[in-house]
Amino acid sequence: MKKPIYKKVRLADKKELDDYLKQYPETKYLDAIISDLSGIIRGKRIPIKDAEKLFTNGIQFCYSTFLLDASGYCPDVKGRGFSDGDPDATYFPISKTLMPLPWHKDPIAQVLISIQDDHRYSSLMDPRNILANISEKLDEIKLFPKIAFELEFYLFDKRKSIYEKPKVATSPKSKRRSEGTQVYGMKELDDYYDFLEDVNIFCKKQNIPATTASSEFAPGQYEINLQHTSDPLKAADDSALLRRAVKETADLHGYEASFLSKPFLDQSGSGMHVHISLFDEDGKNVFTNGSEILEHSIGGLQKTMYEAFAIFASNINSYRRFLPNQFVPVNNTWGPNNRSVALRIPTGNVTSTRIEHRMSGAEANSYLVLSCIIAGIHFGIKNKVKPNKARTDNACENPDENMPKNISQALNLLDNSKILKEYLTKEYIDLYVDLKKKELKIFYDEISDLEYKWYLNL
Repeated sequence: MKKPIYKKVRLADKKELDDYLKQYPETKYLDAIISDLSGIIRGKRIPIKDAEKLFTNGIQFCYSTFLLDASGYCPDVKGRGFSDGDPDATYFPISKTLMPLPWHKDPIAQVLISIQDDHRYSSLMDPRNILANISEKLDEIKLFPKIAFELEFYLFDKRKSIYEKPKVATSPKSKRRSEGTQVYGMKELDDYYDFLEDVNIFCKKQNIPATTASSEFAPGQYEINLQHTSDPLKAADDSALLRRAVKETADLHGYEASFLSKPFLDQSGSGMHVHISLFDEDGKNVFTNGSEILEHSIGGLQKTMYEAFAIFASNINSYRRFLPNQFVPVNNTWGPNNRSVALRIPTGNVTSTRIEHRMSGAEANSYLVLSCIIAGIHFGIKNKVKPNKARTDNACENPDENMPKNISQALNLLDNSKILKEYLTKEYIDLYVDLKKKELKIFYDEISDLEYKWYLNL
């Protein structure tokens, strides 16, 4: 069995495959998958008779799979792609991620895989390994996290073409399209009960700990919460796999699901909220009673927030979400029980005191988002960074001019970062920035409908 490069990584052995096949002997194929930088699931479908090779020797996959833009194109990031011959890395399966595909008509399994190979490039090419590396820093200071993600998404009627504009889903119950803002509306949950129930069932079958579902601030918008876990890698895996489960279930019901930050200008955006608390070796929550560790954690998150913004808001659309009075941050403020701030301290049992990080768009890469959050917390604790004054009023009344307004500004901040380069590494940040800048150039090289509408008659 391959020895993992990072201590936090747990690789699956052949016994896991044998045990799975005893439970699901009719399995025909195995999907070996990753969640790429845009959260798109990519992988290879292996006949089950050949699956043993994956669990003993790994599978060959090009390094550049983690350097694709949102369209799936490889733009030769820092000479990695066609310039270097697009070399393969060896990927191995992740322990306890071998699960069935309950939405598929045939018995197919899936397993997450990760680069565990440094023969050509560092395994830090894989964002999951970046998270494994950074989360070890908390172990070094004897602090242990509990983490949970919340994801918002929209449900659309299925489009006939990718160029067709999205329309909010039509209820199979009322036969009407969702309309109006009915946050927490029970009717909105009942209208799409069969879809949401299948999401719940499929998540259980895949060991994705989905809990509460709620309707959100826009028609056709929903949120699903995940239970907390003490394993940062499992938390990010759950978030990545939940997206696939939601999308596949939507397709099964004749819909499309999207985690894009702002599909409609006149409706609320979709966010990825991350809840995190820290515990000591005795299992005590060190965030309780306004502790210094909590203050320093908040201070560190504030200090690193704008450096990390290109990861929290990872594409050109993400920046449409940041508007005042939309329950979306417009600065790096913090406060107790206040949804207008970036870093909220939810109310509740004092033993569950936690930080709710509210900055990221729902389409962001969960591994990189969590990496930046843990990096900010670790930096704050190690350097005793003090936060600014807590806000209990409407923090949206004070937009921060220093907060990035677009992806170009955010990429420049990340490129010139002082702190994050010590955590994510300069090499990885260089790759990420180059990829996103090339993605942006390709975007602007396309002639938009608006250009024709405005300028064709000139």
